[in-house]
Amino acid sequence: MASSIRVRATANGDITEVQTLIQHPMDTGLVKDSKGELIPAHFIQRLKFECNGKDVFVADWGTAVSKDPYVKFSFKGAKKGDELKISWTDNKGASDTTTAKIS
Repeated sequence: MASSIRVRATANGDITEVQTLIQHPMDTGLVKDSKGELIPAHFIQRLKFECNGKDVFVADWGTAVSKDPYVKFSFKGAKKGDELKISWTDNKGASDTTTAKIS
């Protein structure tokens, strides 16, 4: 199965910039389908980025995040060639993890 996470991580000096796109419906549980029935809530609850065994970004989300979320941030302490691990878990128990080399 292909990962739902697309990531690019680029080191520039001591700053690493990360850009990530995650494919996920992020349903709030408040929207109705074409039959007028509520679509059950289905959203990412925890998103985590790790580099060299340390958390560099952790987000606890709820229903207020849009479909297919895009996340961009920077951090210090990594270099080109280091591995960045990205993982998420949603409210239905589904999860995904991927890694990316910092370029």
